[in-house]
Amino acid sequence: QVQLVESGGGLVQAGGSLRLSCAASGRTFSSYAMGWFRQAPGKEREFVAAISRNGGSTYYADSVKGRFTISRDNAKNTVYLQMNSLKFEDTAIYYCAADRVPAYLRERTTFQTGDYDYWGQGTQVTVSS
Repeated sequence: QVQLVESGGGLVQAGGSLRLSCAASGRTFSSYAMGWFRQAPGKEREFVAAISRNGGSTYYADSVKGRFTISRDNAKNTVYLQMNSLKFEDTAIYYCAADRVPAYLRERTTFQTGDYDYWGQGTQVTVSS
């Protein structure tokens, strides 16, 4: 069982930056690929970014590529999402998620919601235009 707690959300002006954090419980954080998703009001949850269990591979949605950076610190059981050049359309609740993968898939990343085993409660990001 893994518990995920997001933090770092808030209100920011367009063009500004925020860094989200997701702290994971347990001793097996390095066994999980991690992802960030978001959900805006009235819309479906969408993929934002993912990082492999060893941090060697990352994958981004086209809408955030070049503006957002996902990273992880396995010693701190934490995954981050650095968000720069924020736009109004980035406004959403942001969720982190954990995908348990075996060691031989250490470079795996996935954008599929159904591949993730655990989810956090989310943190609100609001970008004012």
